[in-house]
Amino acid sequence: MNDHDFRTPISIRQLLDAPTVVDLTTAARALGIGRTLAYQLVRDNRFPVPVLPVGRHYRVPTATLLAALGIRGPNAEAKSEAAALATEGADRQSPSQRLSPLQWLSRR
Repeated sequence: MNDHDFRTPISIRQLLDAPTVVDLTTAARALGIGRTLAYQLVRDNRFPVPVLPVGRHYRVPTATLLAALGIRGPNAEAKSEAAALATEGADRQSPSQRLSPLQWLSRR
């Protein structure tokens, strides 16, 4: 999904067609935030959806983006199941520490 300029927004169709996990830049595009802010939020453990560290890179389950954005589609349920398996144990914040996407956006 890294074939577009990181400043251009991502469409719902592109997000529904995305692989099970996307890079942090793509996730930031979907959430309407910049790349620099996205990396800062990950470092501060405040990114609005779970992030999976993979080597020197970060990956974000597409299903969590779809759920955070309130998007439902034909691929959403399958991705949701895969994301649940992928993020199991990878989340470092307790549920009480995590902000919902709406809470996070209101703090910006």
